[in-house]
Amino acid sequence: MTTPYVPRPTVDPEAITAHLHAAQTRLTPTHIWTAIADIPVLLAELDRLASLLSRARWDFADLLAATRATLDADKDGEADPLAYLRDQVAEHKPWAPDASLGR
Repeated sequence: MTTPYVPRPTVDPEAITAHLHAAQTRLTPTHIWTAIADIPVLLAELDRLASLLSRARWDFADLLAATRATLDADKDGEADPLAYLRDQVAEHKPWAPDASLGR
């Protein structure tokens, strides 16, 4: 079951595996070229997943920094230590599928 917050894969792994298996066992030009044609699709998916991972890592780093600042502010006795976390959460935009990253 997928949720709107989890990006769906843009490739069909079973089809790619079948293409590779057919190319390995039948060795006809059609089967070989079909398997080779999967390479750009796989590279595009790899690039898309790398972009999503980068976004997740930046979001995590920002939230972790705000959490640390909040904890330090609380330890230092600041009047509103949660302000750092509130500011970061307010800036955080919910994830929405980006047309350039596929769906």
